[in-house]
Amino acid sequence: MNTTPDPDNFNPRKEGFRCGLEIHQQILTEKKLFCHCPAGIYSEDYDAQVLRHMRPTLSELGEYDGTALMEFKTHKEIIYRINKKLTCTYEMDDNPPFLINQQAVDIAIEIALLLKCSIVGELHVIRKQYLDGSIPAGFQRTAIIGVNGWIPYKDKKISIIQLALEEDACREISDVGHRRIYATDRLAMPLIEVVTGPDMLDPQEAYEVGVQLGRLLRTTGKIRRGIGSVRQDVNVSVNGGTRIEIKGVPQLPLIPDLVFYEAFRQYSLLNLRDKLAERGINKENLQTARFDLSGKLENSALADLPDDENKVSALLIKEMSGLFAHRLGSNRNFADDVRGRIRVIACLEHYPFMLHTDDQSETTISGTDKDILKSVTGMTDNDLVVVVWGPPGDVETALNEVEIRVREAIEIIPNETRQRQPSGETDFERILPGADRMYPDTDSPPLPISRERVDKIRGQMPVLPWVKEAEYKELDLPNHLAWMLAISSRRTIFDRLVSDNKVEPVLAAVVLLEQLKNFSRLGGNLDIISDDCLDELFSAYKKGAFVKEGFRMLIEECALTGNTDWVNLAEKLNIRRVKKEEINKIISESIDTAREELFCKPENLPKVVIGIVMDKLRGSVSGKELIELIQHELNE
Repeated sequence: MNTTPDPDNFNPRKEGFRCGLEIHQQILTEKKLFCHCPAGIYSEDYDAQVLRHMRPTLSELGEYDGTALMEFKTHKEIIYRINKKLTCTYEMDDNPPFLINQQAVDIAIEIALLLKCSIVGELHVIRKQYLDGSIPAGFQRTAIIGVNGWIPYKDKKISIIQLALEEDACREISDVGHRRIYATDRLAMPLIEVVTGPDMLDPQEAYEVGVQLGRLLRTTGKIRRGIGSVRQDVNVSVNGGTRIEIKGVPQLPLIPDLVFYEAFRQYSLLNLRDKLAERGINKENLQTARFDLSGKLENSALADLPDDENKVSALLIKEMSGLFAHRLGSNRNFADDVRGRIRVIACLEHYPFMLHTDDQSETTISGTDKDILKSVTGMTDNDLVVVVWGPPGDVETALNEVEIRVREAIEIIPNETRQRQPSGETDFERILPGADRMYPDTDSPPLPISRERVDKIRGQMPVLPWVKEAEYKELDLPNHLAWMLAISSRRTIFDRLVSDNKVEPVLAAVVLLEQLKNFSRLGGNLDIISDDCLDELFSAYKKGAFVKEGFRMLIEECALTGNTDWVNLAEKLNIRRVKKEEINKIISESIDTAREELFCKPENLPKVVIGIVMDKLRGSVSGKELIELIQHELNE
C-alpha cells in the first residue's frame, strides 16, 4: 500500500479546509453558577474523597449517546477530592440547583450583545450529558443566551452561532488505568461558550479569529485571566471528511499546527479509504480471526512482560497488509490512531500494549515470533496481525476496538473528539457527542429576559477593541501600543488623561502599558496604583515636579516602597525639574572635571561629560535637551 502525500506538500485551503471555534471562557463572578460557593479559588487541599461510577441514561427520545456508551466501556472509577470551603452538596449532585446566578447572566448578555447576537426572550437550562466523570451529576447545566451574531474579520463576517452560559467541569488530577481523580474546586464556576460557524478557510485564519474573539472578551473586564480560565475547542473538516473536535486547546498560538495536521489526517484517511476500495475490500467481505498467544512469543517486546493475570492475544485481519503503516502525519500513522483509541477505551497504559506486523522497527515483532504468528494464525504476506497485551477483559475490549476502527476506515472518518499532542498532532480522546445527550433540566425554572434588562446592559457596554484601536492610531500611537491599549483595563484613564489633562498620547500609553508592567515585575502591588493615583502622578508632571524621564524612576521607587506621594518622592529622588541656568552650571563643571581630573581626550569628551551630567540630573531633564545643551557648551 502506497504512503500518503507528504504534509509539506499539503494545501488545506485547496482541500476544502473548514474550521470553527468554541471558546470556553470563565467569567468574573463572586459565586458559582447554581450555588453560593465562592468562584475563582483553587486549592490542592481536600477534606474528603468520594468514589463514583458512571453509567449512561436514555435520552428523551429513548436513545443512548455514543460518547456515553464509549465512556461506559472504560469501567472507570471516579475519585472526587472535596474541599468543604469550595464545594457543596449541589456540586456533588446531592442537592437540587439554586436559582441561576444573575450576575453571570448579565455578563453573558453583555458579551452576547458585543457579538451582535439576538438575545433570547426566555432562558431555559438544559442538561448536557458527560460520562467522563468530569461532572459528578453526569451532566452539565447550560443555557443559551444569544444566537445569530457575528464579528468582523478582514473583508468578511465570522458568524457566531450561539453564546451559552454554563458551569465549568472538575479539574483533572490524574487518569491512570481504570481510575480517574478530579479536584472539585473549579466545578460549577460560571463560563461562557462562544460557538462560531465553520467560516475559517485556512489554519492562520483560525488563529487570528481566536485572537479577535479573545480581545473582545478582555475588553469587558469581566472575564477571568490565567492558566485554565480559557480553553478553545477547534472543529476541523476537509472535503469528504467529517467534523473532528480538537478539545481543550489552552493557547491560541497552538491552533495553526493542530488544525493543519488534523486536516492532513482526514485527507490521508480519505486516501486510505480509496486504496482499500481499490483492493476490493468492504465491510461485508472483511475477514478477521482472534488467537490466544499467551506464553507463545519468544523474542518480541511483549515476550518479557509479566503474564500473571495478563493475556496476549492476536487479531488477524485478512488482506490488510500495510494498513497500520499508512501515514497520517509527520510523526503518526494509522497504527497510532488505533493505539490511541484502545489506550483510552481499554485503559491500557503499560507500553508496549500493542504490536503489529506492519511495523519494521527493531522493537516490534521479531522474525522468530513472526514465524510463530504465521503458524498460529495462518497469516500470509498480504495479511495484518495485531498483538495486544494486558488484563484479559481489557484485551478483549481492545481487540473489539481495533476491529471497529478498521471497519470504519473502509467507509468513513469517524466523528471524534481528539486531544493535543506535543508534536502538534492529535490523538483520540472520545467519540464525538451527538444531540442525544441534550435534554431539559426539570430542576431549573425558565427565566424571562426583559427588553428593559437588555437595553440597560446595552447602554453600559464598552467600545469594541478594533474600534478603539483605530481611534488610538489616529492619535499617532505606534501600532503595538494601540493594539495593547484597546483591550487594556487602563484605557479609560488613558482617554481621560489625553482629553482632559492634555497629556501626550505616546507618553501616557508608555507609562500605563509598559512602565506599570515593570512595576508588577518588581513586586509592586497594583492595587495601590488606582486611576486617581495615576491622575495625581500626571498632574505632578504637568505642574513641573519632574520631567518625562522621571516616570520610570518614580514607578520603580513606588514598587519598592509603596509610596505614592509623587511630589515628595520626586524631591527624595532628586528628580525635580531643574532650571536651565543650574543645568548649564553643572554641565560646565562636568566639562572641567572631564578635562582636568579625568584627562579626557577631545574626541572622548562628549561621551564622558554626558555620563557625568546624567548621574547628577537623571530624571530632572530630558535626555534630548541635555545632549543639546552639552553639545552647545562644548562648541562654545
